Parts: sequence; structure tokens; C-alpha cells
Amino acid sequence: MNASYEWLRAFVPLDATPAQLRDLLTAHTATVEELVALRADLAPIVVARVVEARRHPESDHLWATRVDAGGADLLDVICGAPNVSEGKLYPFAPVGTTMPNGMTIERRKIRGIASNGMLCSARELGLGENHDGILELDVAADPGTPLLQAMPVGDTRLVVDVGANRPDLLSHLGIARELAAIRGTPWTLPEIAELGPDIPPATSARDKGSTAGITITVAADTATRRYVCAVVTGVQIGSSPDWLVRRLAAVGIRPINNVVDATNYVLHELGQPVHAFDLRKLAGGAVTVRLARPGEKLVTLDGAERALPVGTVVIADATKAQAVAGVMGGRDSEVSSDTRDLFIEVASFDPKRTRAARRSIGLSTDASYRFERGVDPQLAPLAMERVVRLIIGLAGGSLADAAVDLCAPQPPPRELLLRAARVSQVLGADVPMAQARAHLEGAGFGILSASATELRVRVPTWRTDIFSEVDLVEEVARFQGYDNFPTEIRPFRPTTTVDDPQWTTANRVREAAVALGLLETRPLPFVRGVDATHVRVANPLSENEAFLRTSLLETLTRRAEFNLAQRTGDVRLFEIGSAFAPAGGGMPSEEFRLGVLIMGRRRPAHFTEPQPPVVDEWDAKGIAEATTRAAYPDATIELLPSSGEALWDILVAGDTVGSVRRVALDAPVWAAPAFGLELRLGVVSTAPPAERGRHAYAEARRLPRPAVTKYRALPATPVAEFDLALLVPVGTSVGEVERVVRGVAGELLERLELFDQYTGAGVEAGHRSLAWRLTFRHPERTLRDKEIEGRRSKILGALQQELHVRQRTT
Repeated sequence: MNASYEWLRAFVPLDATPAQLRDLLTAHTATVEELVALRADLAPIVVARVVEARRHPESDHLWATRVDAGGADLLDVICGAPNVSEGKLYPFAPVGTTMPNGMTIERRKIRGIASNGMLCSARELGLGENHDGILELDVAADPGTPLLQAMPVGDTRLVVDVGANRPDLLSHLGIARELAAIRGTPWTLPEIAELGPDIPPATSARDKGSTAGITITVAADTATRRYVCAVVTGVQIGSSPDWLVRRLAAVGIRPINNVVDATNYVLHELGQPVHAFDLRKLAGGAVTVRLARPGEKLVTLDGAERALPVGTVVIADATKAQAVAGVMGGRDSEVSSDTRDLFIEVASFDPKRTRAARRSIGLSTDASYRFERGVDPQLAPLAMERVVRLIIGLAGGSLADAAVDLCAPQPPPRELLLRAARVSQVLGADVPMAQARAHLEGAGFGILSASATELRVRVPTWRTDIFSEVDLVEEVARFQGYDNFPTEIRPFRPTTTVDDPQWTTANRVREAAVALGLLETRPLPFVRGVDATHVRVANPLSENEAFLRTSLLETLTRRAEFNLAQRTGDVRLFEIGSAFAPAGGGMPSEEFRLGVLIMGRRRPAHFTEPQPPVVDEWDAKGIAEATTRAAYPDATIELLPSSGEALWDILVAGDTVGSVRRVALDAPVWAAPAFGLELRLGVVSTAPPAERGRHAYAEARRLPRPAVTKYRALPATPVAEFDLALLVPVGTSVGEVERVVRGVAGELLERLELFDQYTGAGVEAGHRSLAWRLTFRHPERTLRDKEIEGRRSKILGALQQELHVRQRTT
């Protein structure tokens, strides 16, 4: 939503700067994403007074003037405008100024006299089309005052991020209501000098009525909530006044003519779309809101011929469709320079049907954007009065007959109870009911009854997002100001709901991955795929990524290739997200996973190591062990050589839950090899919450449930360490050796660390020498040498018997 700072000030008296207004709205209502200074190109322009004006001695149409621009000396300026006068104020561009059209003002001689700047016309400043003379200023400003300070031409645009639940904020009225409630001041509609006379109230009917001889019918199957229309005759199409052009330009709207500009003004002022038809181009003296007929087409205002799907709501005359309801009008009935009579509609169309129409014809407009989110039906009469009076004031003419208001039955306003105890419970702080009442009344809520402990309120029709008491509590909280609530830790938990086990697991894994130097990425789960192996999305964001991924490495591979295309070969990425698989025509199965991809240098270059080694499969294995341990802290974890394409399979409690593998990339020749791992963290259930169970994945996969963090005292007894150098057959993995060692060493084994590998002289063929350091500790006493030697002997015996591994003696 683009909002004009000056337009908002016309609603609410504001002494805040645009930056302060941004902070106010962001803190209480909606995020203001950007402030755009409009007409910043006029910043160098100043107000100047012409002190002396005489004919140029070498020209019959030039003036030689002396100008006071606020400096210590008067400036000689040559001017060709016929209306320059001594003592008058004009906009002045000093030497060095870049004009809105890109021209740079330089000091130059004109017919022998130096000119030090330029007195500007309205057209040269982009403030109008008048180029016959320089712009005479009627302002109380001293010479040298910046033009943007002297004249209201330097507006600021606020780009507001409006959520789908707050369609009332898609207008200056909606934002002004919020500002008035925040600051505790009233708001009023902006005064417009050109407004025409008051008009009579509309005549009401259910689904059929007439005005000025035009019969209007609204078909029930269109779900139209309100349709107000009027006829204005005798208008004169022309350009809009400067104030209206500036208002529309401030929100990014190009002016067209006085009638269309008036409809756009009301759209952005009130949030109510308005459309004007050329009455002479509507056939048969009838207007009908109906569904499109089979094969019906319409050439819209953008000049494109569009087929109208059956079910699309259209505005039609007696013979054919003239507009797509809530989206765009037709070219055949548009307002043009020879239009004299207008048929004006102000409606509230069904959001679902408007969205379906917009999607089916591939067209989005300011009107459809608002209708899809919901336009308050109660706004239509005000908008009709506003637009008719504005058109008559700008284009002349008169209202031919009282407007007709066709309105479907509307649901009664919601009534809700707000209790002080509930406010205190949710917010953790007491808010007096008198203060809560002031906040709600300022926001437009009606107070039906009030006491020191509760309020009964009526929800305004434009607040379609308010359904329950907790919504009222949120209203009180945001107007109170979140910064005004206490920040200290309270000695109670605000909820009894435990954290989701998958969230807890993901948090542990994320912390472990970051500690290993990995960077998290959060891409969308869409990839290029094939129907046989991937699940196709019914309404993809893009056809070139219309499938759900089956592996997180599919996405991480694309990220790595992008980095390589930017000549960045050091990649350390991880993602915690979902992978999908077809499930027999129904909803796809979804698994929660960790994906990691690493390549490039093992560590940053340093003057002590200009060329660090590149990562290899052992680095990937180490990352796999650390992250798997974080995911399943109390489980038995093994990484065993894979019999398939992977390097290692990751086993937890005997079940395979992931793998470590080489990753094939579309990579340049200089790129290092890439390695990846993927680890299953859980299954995302599609069952209702009550049927899922807290540990559905643990039960389904027979894996240990997520562990609760446990704390224990620091050990007070010393450790006992010894090293084992073993001759291990080449076909025996490290994991198998460690499994036997842990099984025999017992619970006193605190740490088992592989620290050396050797092959070569002194090691018999078919073997390798591996060295482990074993650390033992008893929680209550010092271990004796005899106990340690006994465990060493048992470990060596078990290794010899089970794996044919023996101690290296040389």
C-alpha cells in the first residue's frame, strides 16, 4: 500500500515527520517498509526575488535581471520569460543544479552578459505544463528558502506492508483511522474546494431498481454484497487540477482525465473501487450484474481481448458484457474526451469470485487487489456521495436522479466481551478497562456496556479480522504499545503446551551445524522434476520449478552451482526442511530432514597456511557424526560403509536414517569435489493434531524419543588414559572396531578418540595401523592400575576374537 504523507495529514493533524510517522505505524499497526522522498529532484531549487529587471541591450525578448537568492551578493541572471517583474518571487536553480529533465545549469554568457543560474517555469520543474513564463510564487518566504519548504510539492510516500487480514488499511482512510487511534485525536475527511453540491440519499432495493431511466438488476448467483449506481449528465472531460494530480502521483497513479482521476482518488482515499462508464455506450437502458455466458468475450481497458470463463461475474448492458466485476472495465464503454453522460458504480463484490476471475483472465488491478481481500459493504454510500460530488465539482454536470442502492442482507455486527482478567492473563500486565476502552473507541469499536472488570463491544464492519476476545486483547496490546510491557522474566510459564519434538530436535541440530561452521539456507522446496519420481504442484509459482523435491541435496546442489558460477568455491551450506515422495495418488509423504553440502577449503587461508587442504569425505563423515549425535543424543549411532552409491550409511539404533555421499555438480574444472549428507529427522503427519501423537516418528521408526536436557555435576575424580595401536585388516571399518571396544570397556569409558593412522614400513600387507586414546573415569573414586590393565586385556582379546585385530608391537 502506497500512502502519501501529505494526504494523511489532510485526514489527521500531524506534527510528526515522515520518519516519525513510519516508526509510529510500524510499532502499532503495520510495517512501513520504505520512505520514498518525492520530488527530491527539486531539493536544489530555492526561492529568489528579482531585485532588478531590464531589457537585454542585445536582444528584444531577453531580460537582464539581478536576483537575490539568499547569498551575500546579487546574481546576474538572463531570463527570456515575458512575465518577469521586479519585487516578485520565483523558483531559482543555482549553477550546478541538475533539473528534473536531466539538464545541468551552468554559468554561461548570453549575448555578452553572464548568467548565473535560471529562473524556472512550472514545466521546467515538472509542476505543470505551463511554459509561457516563469512560475510566480505567492508564498511568504525569504530569498534562499528551499522551494520544498516554501511550497507543498515535496511529498513523501510511505510503502506499508499490509497483511491479508487487514484490508481496511488499503486506503488513506484506514491508515488515518489507525493514526487517530494511536495519537488519541479525531480524524476527518480531507476538505476539497471543488466538491459539488450535496446529493440526495440513494433509494434502496434488494436486487432490482432504476435511476434516470436505467434499470439495474443484480443476479443472486453472483454473490454481490452491494451495488450502488448513479447517473451524472452533462460532464466536460478535461485535465485534473494540480492538487489532484499531485495526490495521485504521490501514490504512483498516472493522471488520465478529471473523471477517471476522481474515481482513482476515491479508491485510494477510502479503499472503495469506483468505475465510471460512458452512458451512451451502454445499450438497451439496462445494466445487469450477472455471470458470464458460454463463449462470451470482452476487450478490457488495456486493449486485450479476453475470453470470460463461465462463472465470471460481469457488468453487462442489454446486449453484452461491459466489465469484469471487481477487476477491470471494458474498452467499449470507457470514458473518453467526448463523454458527456456517466453511469457510475460503487460495489462490494464477493472476494472469492473476484479472485477466481482475476486468476482466470490473468489480470490484476488495484481494484481486484482490494476486492479479493474484502471491501466493507457499508463504505459504498459514502464513496458514491464522494465521487459524484467530486466529479461534478471537477467536470461539471449534475446528478440526473437519486442513486439506487441494491444491497443483499448483511450479517449483524459481531459483539464481543473483553475481560480485564483475560487481558492480564494474556499480556502478563494489567491494563485498566478505562484505558482499554479509550483504545478500542479510538479504533472505531462501539462500546455497548462498560465496567471496571469488563467491556462489551461492537466490532466495526471494516474489521473483518476480529472474531474473539483474544483479538480484542491484541488490539489493546498494540495500541498500548508493545514496548510498554515489562521485559523481566516472570516466575511462570505462559502456556502448558510443550514444544513440538521436531522443533526441539531441529534446534539442537541447527546449533550443532552452526558450531561446525556451516551456513543455513532456507530455499523453497520446489525443483525441476519428472512426474514419475516427483510430486507435481497443482498451482506452482513457476513452471520451471513445478515439482516438490525428493531430497534436500537437490536444492543444495543448485545453491552450490550458483556459488560456483560466481567463482566462489568454498561452500558450507545446510538446510533443515522437508522432502516429499509420491504416495499412491493421495497426499505426498513428507519427511523432515537435515541436508549438508560442503566443498572447497577446509579452513580460511592464513599467512601461516596460504593453501589450506580441501575438505574430503572424512570431513563429511565428521559432520555427519556430530549432527546425528545432536539429533539423537541418547541413541546408539553408527556410520558404516555403504553397499550402494553412498560412502557411509548412518544408523541410529540399528535403523538407517541417512547417508554421506559424493555430490555431482555442474562445476568448472577448478572446483573441488563436493560431499553431502542427508539425515531424516522425522515424518510430518497429515493426521489431525489429536491423532498424531507427540512422538509419531519415534514410534514409527522405533528410534529413541528426543531426549530431555539433563545436567550433572562436574567430575571430581581424575581420569585414567591409555593408547592402543592396533593392526586392523583393510576390510574392517573403524566403526566396527569402536563398537567392540565400547561393548567391552563398559560404562566407565568416558571418551574414545581415533588420533592416528599409518601404513608403510613395519605394517604387514593387508593391514593398517590405527591408534585410539581411551579415557576412563569412575564417578566416585580413582581407578587403580590393575583395573585399567584388566580392561585393556579384555578389549584386546575381544578384538582378536571378533575382528582379527591385534595390538601393534613395533
